Amino acid sequence: MSSAMELIVEGFTRLKDRQSLENLRMHRRRLAVDLKAMKGLDCRSSIAQVDQDIAIIEAGLDALSAGGEEAGQASSQQ
Repeated sequence: MSSAMELIVEGFTRLKDRQSLENLRMHRRRLAVDLKAMKGLDCRSSIAQVDQDIAIIEAGLDALSAGGEEAGQASSQQ
């Protein structure tokens, strides 16, 4: 079963919306910093989830980069 983040990233990747993925990653990174700074609460599971979300987002960004390189190579070969 796909997570909500995987579906969101898949949509942005399909639309080639790099800016939205960058914004999403920035938001998740800020959230991770805030969670790690929390005192008195056990946020380990939330931090793990946010870290997993960041990895999914970065995979989507990598896919966009790979797609852009392939498109660039195809146009330079013509």
